[in-house]
Amino acid sequence: MADKQISLPAKLINGGIAGLIGVTCVFPIDLAKTRLQNQQNGQRLYTSMSDCLIKTIRSEGYFGMYRGAAVNLTLVTPEKAIKLAANDFFRHHLSKDGKKLTLLREMLAGCGAGTCQVIVTTPMEMLKIQLQDAGRIAAQKKLMAAQAQLSSSSAPGVAEPVVERRTTATQITRELLRSKGIAGLYKGLGATLLRDVPFSIVYFPLFANLNKLGQKDPNVKAPFYVSFLSGCVAGSTAAVAVNPCDVIKTRLQSLQRGVNEDTYSGILDCTKKIWQKEGPAAFLKGAYCRALVIAPLFGIAQVVYFIGIAEFLLDMLPKHRGA
Repeated sequence: MADKQISLPAKLINGGIAGLIGVTCVFPIDLAKTRLQNQQNGQRLYTSMSDCLIKTIRSEGYFGMYRGAAVNLTLVTPEKAIKLAANDFFRHHLSKDGKKLTLLREMLAGCGAGTCQVIVTTPMEMLKIQLQDAGRIAAQKKLMAAQAQLSSSSAPGVAEPVVERRTTATQITRELLRSKGIAGLYKGLGATLLRDVPFSIVYFPLFANLNKLGQKDPNVKAPFYVSFLSGCVAGSTAAVAVNPCDVIKTRLQSLQRGVNEDTYSGILDCTKKIWQKEGPAAFLKGAYCRALVIAPLFGIAQVVYFIGIAEFLLDMLPKHRGA
């Protein structure tokens, strides 16, 4: 089968379907990643991903692992659609007469895709992080209150219980727009660009070249499993490579802080404080979680994209109209 141009609607639909499936599967791991990354050397609640998920289920229930998922499920469709469609757009315009792209041009196409996607990614991540990290901050406050109660057990009186006031994405959005305008939703834009542009520069060329290894004929699509494995390997590699930027982005976008946790004025200030107070290893916090999130997420994305679910759905439309 000759390689054919895929229509823009098909690209958008495929990207959206892939994003919805992927986020549903891996969101609990992403929640653990956010909470582990936001932990500082003060009050540490979690020792690992599994410890975080177990404690989350115990304190917040099973659906506590999906706090913030609604934001992702709503915005992941345009985010993934923009990312995949933009990469194809730039690859198409950077290719000369259909010739094979050089590695530099592949990286430029990935750079363009990463730059385009932050339009949606930044506010999505901003809202998601507040909801994901709220449980950690509430648990930390409860632990501190319990410790304070034990230390003053000889004193009369009963300490007031800490009650978590749950907020929704809509409430956070309204408050940010009211107090800071649209810029409030784009807090951490620079850090998001710093993460997503290098990610796309690494991911897309790596995926394209890995996928080609499974093609017996240049004009025939690679097998199903090759696309999946290529997406997983390229995604996890790119995720770990840019994890330091993801840690900085997560810290900068967090509006609420735990007890004795630092605040940051910008990317350089955040980098300096993490390096000085937590050491270089802190930049790899949640790296394995992020790899576990991104690998299946992009593996699924590429499989849906290459199978062409959207093309199948769009091809059915004329049949229904003619019926």
